[in-house]
Amino acid sequence: MEVGAILEGRITKITKFGAFVSLPGGKSGLVHISEIANTYVNDVHDHVQEGQTVKIKIISIGDDGKINLSIKKAGEQSRQAQPGPQQFAQKQTGTNYAELSFEDKLKQFMLESDSKIAASKFYDNRRGSNRRRRD
Repeated sequence: MEVGAILEGRITKITKFGAFVSLPGGKSGLVHISEIANTYVNDVHDHVQEGQTVKIKIISIGDDGKINLSIKKAGEQSRQAQPGPQQFAQKQTGTNYAELSFEDKLKQFMLESDSKIAASKFYDNRRGSNRRRRD
């Protein structure tokens, strides 16, 4: 085990802050949430699953023996990888975001944003009306 090595490991546990990966030789390390993908990761479960085999890169080994890993620095995830947000959107809409112009990407973002805001307002209004009834 040395810093910079690229290995394959199996995800053994997922937490809010990252995923633990079992490595060859019986060791394990942590992929911090910031090292899961090149995009913002809100929930680790959106990108990896327990039992999944992933390609990882060792980015540091602490004095205490803790191994810090990175999926995004290792390159492409393994063949069992879950689709990221762009691939998921491409499957749903049939659109390849890499081929869209900036204006089209902005338009898509605005549509998704408006939808999320409307859902949030609906939830807030329902929540507020329940409070009024109890008083």
